Formats: sequence, structure tokens, C-alpha cells
Amino acid sequence: MADVLAELIDTLTLERIEENLFRGRSQELGWGRVFGGQVLGQALSAARQTVPDDREVHSLHAYFLRPGATDKPVVYTVDPIRDGRSFTTRRVVAIQNGKPILNVSTSFQIAEGGFDHAEPMPDAPPPDDLFNEQELGRRYLDVLPEALLAQIPKGLRDRATATKPIEIRPLEPLDPVRPPVKPGHRQVWLRANRKLADDPQLHRTLLAYSSDFHLLTTALQPHGASWLTPGVQVASIDHAMWFHRPFRMDDWLLYDVRSPTASGARGLVFGRFFDRSGALVASVAQEGLIRDRRQR
Repeated sequence: MADVLAELIDTLTLERIEENLFRGRSQELGWGRVFGGQVLGQALSAARQTVPDDREVHSLHAYFLRPGATDKPVVYTVDPIRDGRSFTTRRVVAIQNGKPILNVSTSFQIAEGGFDHAEPMPDAPPPDDLFNEQELGRRYLDVLPEALLAQIPKGLRDRATATKPIEIRPLEPLDPVRPPVKPGHRQVWLRANRKLADDPQLHRTLLAYSSDFHLLTTALQPHGASWLTPGVQVASIDHAMWFHRPFRMDDWLLYDVRSPTASGARGLVFGRFFDRSGALVASVAQEGLIRDRRQR
């Protein structure tokens, strides 16, 4: 069986082709375009390779500009904006076909002590007794009527039941083909599917990749829609992320996601990552396009 986590790590490990210039390949996940988390992770990987080893990323702010094609490489240019005594700033532009598809600013900091507080982790059942997404995918596909099954592209059907590099266990699974009306709140446990090396850079890059899961779909829940609903267009616009405390991607993290508002064909979503001890390790914010073409 293929090691899908090794394949993902290889995808996020870029080729340096010149000073401050890197190239990465893409994965086809069945959506027909590059997954946003992939370019986020690759951009962070590019920036990190230009930063001193004593500094780790603490924040990134990105704009998704154009969809990326999975059959062509992505080139990353890094602008070394600032190297300070405590902070280092990098601007990264992802380019495909001569046009930018992502613009991201990243900031790195030396390790420092100081004030320390955080909100507690919300109540959530442990991950051990929950089904993961591929197990749920098999259950959904087995009971779907043929007419509904035919509406789902084969690539997505295969993806729904395939082994994934990041194992995700939803606390309240939702049917993406016949989604109910639910509040804009979702919780999932996630982790890498096997043990990882003791490399903080690797763990943060994988979390940046994973942070693009389950965001805009949460903004669709109050409207009884999903990314599979015919006539619904979903695309990330901007994405911000802050890293607060050390963590490991090969141990369970609770991703607590909320969407407080949607208007003007856009949805706003906030996410928080907690480790199993209850520590808040990272936070995410994203606004994205959630256009309902059924209303036209």
C-alpha cells in the first residue's frame, strides 16, 4: 500500500532552483484544482528555508488569487523583507503559468518567554470511539441511491474511501449529499496517520496544510448546503493562521470551527486547534466565496 503521508511530505518539500526561488509539484485530490492547504504548506516551506534555524513561524496571512492546476508545477518566489533581532518577515508569491495564484506574508520569531493564558478547550468526546472520514465515506456511498451516486464525480468517490495522510474523525458526521440545516459549528479530531520525525517545521507545515479543511463547509451548514450541492460555488479568498504553542501532528488535535456570519456571497470562519491536554496550539481565520447559483 502506498505511504500517502510520505507522498504528502514529499509534495510539501520543495526543490530549490535558485536563491529565494523554489518549485513544488501538486497533488490531485479529485477536485480538479490545487487544494488551498497545499499551496499554504508549500509557501510556508519555501519561506522557512530562507529563515535562520533559531526562528519558527508564528503567523501567516494569505490571499488566494487564482485556482491552481494540478498538472503543472508551482513556483514560489520569496522576498526577504526583514531580518530583525527577534522577528523575521518573508513575503511569498506562488506562480503558475506566469501568474500569481497565492500571496502570503509569514512572520518568524525566536523562542521567548512571557505572559501566558488561553481559553479552555470546549467539551468534546475523545477520538477513540469515532469513525474516520474514509469509514464514513464507505457508509454513505453504500446507502446512496444510484441517481445521487452518479452525481458525484468518480475521483471524489474514490477519494472519499481512500486512505488519507491526515486522519480526520468528525464528532457529528454530516451527509454532504443531503446536508441538514445545522448551526455553523463543527468539531473534528485530526492527526497524521503515523509517527513523524521530531521536526517542529514539519509539524507546523502539516498543520498549515490541514487548516484548510472543514472551514467554508461549516459556513454552509446553516443553509442546508455543502460543497457537493449542485449550484453552490465554494472557494477560499483569504486565510490567516497563528501558531501559539508546540504540538505534534502525529497526536490528536481537536479542530473547533465556527462560522459567525455569511453575507454578500462570502462566509467568515474561525478555527482553533487544541491538543489532547487542552492547550490551545493554533488559531485560524478564513473568508471565502460561498456563492449560491441556485438563486439566479
